[in-house]
Amino acid sequence: MCEAHFTVAALYCFARFPDFEAYQAPLTELCDQNGIKGTLLLAAEGLNGTVAGTQSGITALIAFIEAIPALREQNIELKYSTASQMPFNRMKVRLKKEIVTMGVEGIDPLQSVGAYVQPEEWNALIDDENTILIDTRNDYEYAIGTFKGAIDPKTKTFREFPQWVEDHRGDLEGKKIAMFCTGGIRCEKATAFAVF
Repeated sequence: MCEAHFTVAALYCFARFPDFEAYQAPLTELCDQNGIKGTLLLAAEGLNGTVAGTQSGITALIAFIEAIPALREQNIELKYSTASQMPFNRMKVRLKKEIVTMGVEGIDPLQSVGAYVQPEEWNALIDDENTILIDTRNDYEYAIGTFKGAIDPKTKTFREFPQWVEDHRGDLEGKKIAMFCTGGIRCEKATAFAVF
């Protein structure tokens, strides 16, 4: 059995983050000092990334992120796993227009977003014959596996999702819709865009 040596943190946070550029250098330095590798994306709409390092290094990074004034008030979505080998080759802290690229101006999950469904309520929701289930992941992710009856938008990138919604808006309006993705970030933006 492989012993886990690295802590992996997948995280995102939608926030009003106007001074995001000022955090590129300090985050890069902190990660370098702690041997953390992976990617962090910073944008005016928040932060997104997956990083790996020692438990103490990741703890220090998360404490730094949680102390950033623009992010402190928000709920940072954070998931941990472990790895026996370092899964990333280098550390990148990138400045972007969006933390998950949809390419539509003005989408703000802090202002308008779908209802969150607790895990224990999910099966009842998707078992309801009046629910339309949409897989917001890309086509290669859908091919790996999905929920029974889920609609495949056949998108190669998330940037294609808004056009799919517009093409099917008439079929979707007024219906109960459930969306899912890999870590939650695409669902937040997809529901913010597709609020009917």
